[in-house]
Amino acid sequence: MAIIELKVPSPGESITEVVIARWVKNTGDIVEKDEVLAEVDSDKATLTLNAEESGKIEVLAAEGDTVKVGQVVVKIDTSFKPEAKAAVEAPKVEAKKVEPLVATPTTNNSSQTTSYATGTPSVAAAKIMAENNISSGQMNGTGKDGRITKQDVLAALSNGLPTAAKVLNNSWQGGRDKDRAKMTSLRKTVAKRLVAVKNETAMLTTFNEVDMSEIYAIRAKYKDKFKEVYGTNVGFMSFFTKAVTEALFHYPAVNGMIDGEELVYNKYCDIGIAVSAPKGLMVPVLRNAELMSIADIEKGIKDLAIKARDGKLTIEDMTGGTFTITNGGVFGSMMSTPIINPPQSAILGMHNVVDRPMAVNGQVVIRPMMYIALSYDHRIIDGRESVGFLVKVKEMLENPSRMLFGGKVPEEILLGL
Repeated sequence: MAIIELKVPSPGESITEVVIARWVKNTGDIVEKDEVLAEVDSDKATLTLNAEESGKIEVLAAEGDTVKVGQVVVKIDTSFKPEAKAAVEAPKVEAKKVEPLVATPTTNNSSQTTSYATGTPSVAAAKIMAENNISSGQMNGTGKDGRITKQDVLAALSNGLPTAAKVLNNSWQGGRDKDRAKMTSLRKTVAKRLVAVKNETAMLTTFNEVDMSEIYAIRAKYKDKFKEVYGTNVGFMSFFTKAVTEALFHYPAVNGMIDGEELVYNKYCDIGIAVSAPKGLMVPVLRNAELMSIADIEKGIKDLAIKARDGKLTIEDMTGGTFTITNGGVFGSMMSTPIINPPQSAILGMHNVVDRPMAVNGQVVIRPMMYIALSYDHRIIDGRESVGFLVKVKEMLENPSRMLFGGKVPEEILLGL
């Protein structure tokens, strides 16, 4: 019998501890080589722990445990072959009717169900319950001391919820329950970094507004052709990214950062794009965005968003940005003051587009307007530069042809202005 010990891999330099976020497999399961066994949270990203060989596993750490890099967290007995897995799980093929929201798991030796006293949910169970608005009072746990397990919740969800229960789950119930969840390593790191930004930078925010009429017109005219040619939609973010890269050329301090007692001015644009992921807001980076076309930017953003959704972003995907764009408008935000993503010195905040009456050539007309905000570190960026940068972005979005000519209109190029 050969036993293989799997150790926690290093997520990156300077990281010494990680948290077992979720076990995909449990003790006694027979797995195949390279099959995902667990998800591991670090300060910067979520990683997976994969089986190095086929066999039966023994889990040595619980969900939610903090473990050291290099620590053995699972053993694999390679004397067991994956083919045995089908025989072990065979009795589970026949499904049995289960009452809604009450877990009735089967064992390998019997299909008889057992009810247990209501208990405290495990970390994984609590996460799934929170996502589906299920309270602990609605579940019967089958774990030790009546603890609600992940399998209990999944079994209950697989049987559906009555319409009335769904409605009640989306409103206050009048109880006095409290839910507690341990902060993930990623959330703790984000919290520390955000507080540090507020304490260690001279952060200010300047605002402007953009008439999105031209962008709307371009999208309406070319969206079908664009998708036919490039296989993806054309959105606001690609226009903003392109405008930002051109504006950064004219205002290099906005693309800079402070390193000790030196000012660093980056001669390239690695743009961080804030995307919403299951584990929270992530900021993957588009490398050399200044060299990308609108289509390249759209494809890049799409790829990063898919990786964020699937939890496959790496540390390399999220480090090294020089400037960040965040779009609170997708959630309905009208105006906000985004927080700088250190060690960068500025961040652009986009917001929702609202039809508003505007004075144009002495006439009141309705235009699709968006407020934009630039938060910046006043230690490196002066007011003139911050306002000028935001005005430059506004000009290029309201007259997109400027993006082709370094922020100028064709007539200015013709006249040598």
